[in-house]
This record gives sequence, C-alpha cells and structure tokens, in this order.
Amino acid sequence: MRLSTHPTLDRFDAVPAASYRPGHGAVRAWLYGLAVLVVAMVAIGGATRLTGSGLSITEWRPVTGVVPPLNAADWAVEFDKYRDTPQYRILNQGIGLDGFKTLYWWEWGHRLLGRIVGLVFFLPFAWFWIRGMLGRRLLLGLLGLGLLGGLQGAIGWIMVASGLQPGMTAVAPLKLALHLTTASLILAGLVWLAAGTRPRALAPAPEPVRLFAGLLPVLVLIQIWLGGLVAGSKAGLLYNTWPDMDGVLVPPARVLFDKVPLIENFVDNVALVQLNHRLFAYLVVLAALAHAIQAVRAAPGSAAGRAMGVAALALAQMGLGIVTLLLQVPLWAGLAHQVFAMAVLIMATVHARLSLGVRAASAPEVAEVPIGLETLAGRGA
Repeated sequence: MRLSTHPTLDRFDAVPAASYRPGHGAVRAWLYGLAVLVVAMVAIGGATRLTGSGLSITEWRPVTGVVPPLNAADWAVEFDKYRDTPQYRILNQGIGLDGFKTLYWWEWGHRLLGRIVGLVFFLPFAWFWIRGMLGRRLLLGLLGLGLLGGLQGAIGWIMVASGLQPGMTAVAPLKLALHLTTASLILAGLVWLAAGTRPRALAPAPEPVRLFAGLLPVLVLIQIWLGGLVAGSKAGLLYNTWPDMDGVLVPPARVLFDKVPLIENFVDNVALVQLNHRLFAYLVVLAALAHAIQAVRAAPGSAAGRAMGVAALALAQMGLGIVTLLLQVPLWAGLAHQVFAMAVLIMATVHARLSLGVRAASAPEVAEVPIGLETLAGRGA
C-alpha cells in the first residue's frame, strides 16, 4: 500500500515492521510491563551487589529454591552453608544470624523476581501465540528473547559460583558485567519490539539520522558493560575526584598497564577500568549531543524531539555518575546511577526503532489509545 508519492513516505512503506493484529495493544502493554520488571530486576540486583548479599545463597535450585527457610532449623542449615564460603571467612566472620538473614533476603528476592519475570514472559507469550496475536517477526523476536532470558539465569549462577571459589570475596567482575549487559540486552529487545507494535504509522527519519540513531543503543550497551566492570571490581572507590583522577587527568602508563598479559589490565586493573568508563561516558554524551543537533537540522519533528531526549538523559546520567563518584558510591547513588542507565538505554532504543518508521496498520475495529514509551517519545506524522 502506497501512502503518498512523497519520497520519505515511499521509503516508509518499505520498512520491515510488525503489521497490526487484533490485540496488539495488549501485547504492547505486556512487553512494556516486562520491561518494567527487568528494570526492577536490575535495581534489586544492584542493591544485592552493593550490600554484599549476592553470595549468601550458595546453591542453584531453580525450582525448590523459591521456598525460603521456614523455621529455625532451616535457617541454621543455610547459615552453615554460608559460613563455609570464603566471603564469610575473610570478610564477614562473626556475623550473626540476623545479619545473615538481611543478606539472604536480598539475594532471595533477586532470584524470586527472576522467576516471576520468567513466568510473566512465558505464560502470556504462549497465550498470545495460540491466539494468533503475534506476527512472524514479533514471534521470532520473542523466541530469541526467551532463549536469552534462559541463558541469563545460567549466567547469573555462573557469576555467583565465581564468588564461591577459594580466596574470592565477591563475584568475578567480568561475569558481573556479562550478567548486567545481558539483562540490558533483554530490556532493549523488549522495548524495541514494543515500539514496533504501535498502531499508528510513522515515517522513517532521513537515512543519516536513522544510522546515527541505531548507533546510540550500541554505545549505551558498551558503556553499561564498562560500568559492570567498574561495579564488579569496585573501581569507583579508587579515584573519587573529577574531572581529574587524584590530581592528574590520566594516570601514568605504569599505573594503567601494570599487569601481564596486557589484556588483563582492561578487566582487573581498577585504575584503567575506571578511566575507560569515564572516557566512554564522554563519548556517549558527545555522540548523543551531535545526533541531537543532526536530527534538529535534518528531521525536525518527532525524531528531533526523541534525539534531544536521548541527549538530555545521557547528560543527566553523566552528572549522576560524577555525583556517585564524588560521594564514594553510597547505596542510593549507586542504585540511581545503575537504574538511570536503563532509562538512557530505553530512550535510545525506542528512538532507534521509531527512526526506522512503522508501517501503516490495518485499522482496528475499536479505536486504541497507544500504550508505551513511543507516545512519550513523539507520535510523528
């Protein structure tokens, strides 16, 4: 179907996107609801890490682990398991049962929410599939996210197991970064699919704007990966000054590259890990600002508004990161910084998806009110 002879709208008709199906409003609401749960999962995971609670449960029991200790004998068994860990012997020796319970409930809540996310994904997914409410592209995308979600559970346990090895008092930074980045990929996938199910047509932005918009979520994901390395290695506690790093803009090479082989410095050298996170933050902000200027000039309207929104969030996130650094990573600031990174990723992903355009939909029998972030980001023409 050709909407117009205008060249921009001609390209719009060729955009590969999900066409309207009955119930897409419900599918869209479900996808955004899942995205909210994933953000909550990231937040509770961050609190679990910052409180040192992630190693309090020493076994992976996907089914029976949903039941917490129910009596004093159960608590004694779990506490004995924890007292056999290196973290207890090196860091928390002497902690009482009440202190252990605080650690335990954070980790148990994180794992419970992971199970809830799985159920909230798979049960409605099966229903929508059976009812024929998922187009081919949407179905394949959801199957991919389901597989990634299952893999994420395994990555989570591999991460925890790394912290139970002899001499370890926390999980391995590389595995923590992988766990956080995989969660972020799932979040980006959910909002990408949700934005593509909007019932109203949207013309694509000009090609240079589309290409730059597609780059921004990739840059944000790389920065989240680098932030995971900072969190896992506690590199945020090393240099707590800005814009310098204890009096210098860049620490000397002998500090940044003191490990052999060289590649290990990018993961285990806390000075280089923090520097990389700082430098890439500047890159993300500069890219977002440059893209906003580009979009305002080349695509005034909804695309420009979304681009300016991404730039504003990126700037705010950098400011929050600086505050977190200067305050030496208090719990509230560390959590806010981690959760706000998800907001930047969501906005960048929605902008990238909508910049591709969305095909004209067959008119639904009942008028729908669009649901989700695409309505906040601009409905376009």
